[in-house]
Amino acid sequence: CVEMGRFLNVLRSWLVIVSVIAVGNSVQSFLDHSFLSEKLYTGRPDFVNGLQARTFGIWTLLSSVIRCACAIDIQNKTLYHITLGTFVLALGHFLSEAFIYKTAPLTIGVMAPLIVASK
Repeated sequence: CVEMGRFLNVLRSWLVIVSVIAVGNSVQSFLDHSFLSEKLYTGRPDFVNGLQARTFGIWTLLSSVIRCACAIDIQNKTLYHITLGTFVLALGHFLSEAFIYKTAPLTIGVMAPLIVASK
């Protein structure tokens, strides 16, 4: 089971990295909502306002906390499944914004979270 131990350590590290990046995105969302209109929702930047940015920021921060908690207690099956759910929700959000609502064209700003959410 040495390989499983290595895998879990890599997964823990990846979850921490993703969590730290998410905290940065949250802070940017709270400080300046133009971050979202310039990087993510470039298809309809007029839809982005302070309230939407703060909501996105708090959701991203919550996901970060959950993912970091999972990195700490990766053996907790319930927490692991909730963490997986955060990635499924993020994937669904960005795919729907890209292909249904057309607010987030497939730029690098959208592709990065899609890749992270799908891994």
